[in-house]
Amino acid sequence: MRVNADVYVKDVPGQLVGSLEPISMVDGNIVGVVHHHEKVMNDRIGVNITFDVDGSDQLERLKAIWKERDVTISRLGSVVETYPVEYLFIGDITPSYLERLMADASEKAGLESVDLRYSSRVQSRKKAAMMLAKVRRPEDVQIIDRFFMQECQKAGILAVRGLGQ
Repeated sequence: MRVNADVYVKDVPGQLVGSLEPISMVDGNIVGVVHHHEKVMNDRIGVNITFDVDGSDQLERLKAIWKERDVTISRLGSVVETYPVEYLFIGDITPSYLERLMADASEKAGLESVDLRYSSRVQSRKKAAMMLAKVRRPEDVQIIDRFFMQECQKAGILAVRGLGQ
């Protein structure tokens, strides 16, 4: 599991290393570290650490070691990796159609977030919607792609996949 933590260490030499070393002691792997010299709280300097551990047992051991070493944990949480999905829909679409489409898509694959933008002209039946979404698993990208292409073909709507994918 990937974890991101904000910790505070005393502003004395060796404290940064003393806060990072326990991660390797529990067989964790450090992905990134940002030492915030300007982020000071009670004479302690803020450090943001992203690291991988195998499970909650390692995380609990790490928290205990940090407590022994007088490292203050401000925030500790897992990081969820997501994969982007972008579509432009063009055709005779309505907001209610888009709402149903997104609800059905959510049932097919784990949509983590969706940003939907809709544009229409009263005189024209051609409307456009831009959908920017994130899914949790790489295989969900293909599931969503197939789903949107099938549903839009049935409805006579042009679906254009984002160029960045």
